[in-house]
Amino acid sequence: MAGVGVDEAMLNDLKDTAEQVAVEAAHLVRTAWVRMRSGGEVAVDTKSAETDVVTAVDRESEELVRARLERIRPGEPVLGEEGGGEAAAGGVTWVVDPIDGTVNFLYGLPTFAVSIAAQVDGVSVAGAVVEPVSGRRWTAVRGGGSWLDGDRLSVSAADRLDLSLVGMGFSYAQDRRVRQGKLTADLVGRVRDIRRRGAASLDLCAVAAGWLDGYFEHGLHRWDWAAGALVAQEAGATVLLPGEAADLGEDATFTASPGIAAELRAALAAGGAAEV
Repeated sequence: MAGVGVDEAMLNDLKDTAEQVAVEAAHLVRTAWVRMRSGGEVAVDTKSAETDVVTAVDRESEELVRARLERIRPGEPVLGEEGGGEAAAGGVTWVVDPIDGTVNFLYGLPTFAVSIAAQVDGVSVAGAVVEPVSGRRWTAVRGGGSWLDGDRLSVSAADRLDLSLVGMGFSYAQDRRVRQGKLTADLVGRVRDIRRRGAASLDLCAVAAGWLDGYFEHGLHRWDWAAGALVAQEAGATVLLPGEAADLGEDATFTASPGIAAELRAALAAGGAAEV
């Protein structure tokens, strides 16, 4: 691929690897979720706030992913939500969210996913987002499209913001969540409705499928968007990643169908997104 030094054959190999390993991790996560819903216990800890949780299953899932990737593609570094890591200079780095939507997982809600992306120089070139409960597999390769269970994805044809369905997300920090609530209150009168599902990777994929017309959130980490943003972009969405839209805030992630992207961006900026 021009600009990132990855040819088509390698892109497809990276995508297949991401999907294969994500499916294995998703099976582990689903088994634990079923056991928990049947009365089994899962060890839980917290990170940045009491509402920001991590489970033993998050860590087990990431350990499995790291082990599988080391076996399949030895020597390539992994940047994971739980285990950290550093990106390679010029080569492939794997970016992993072992459970995106851990709070949903804990509450028994079936909306969570395993997200794995291959990046070169910080750019996602292939990825997979796999839902443990439904079994849905979202995949993408840069310049080659994105798919849901093998069916090609395309964003919605939305061209009016007032008739658009938009996804939002909120911070774990209470003071920031209050500011985000005010931004949401401003936006809700400008759109058809707003959805909050609690798993960024799946919201990004939902834009790719046309299930949402747009999605916006502050404070996402690389592992939250690395695979899902590529799925959205390859389905035709306008995508802005953290650091690319000062008018929305330095840590803003934005994606939308092209027909409403400019209008949605302007509405968010007018509502004070940059100050959130």
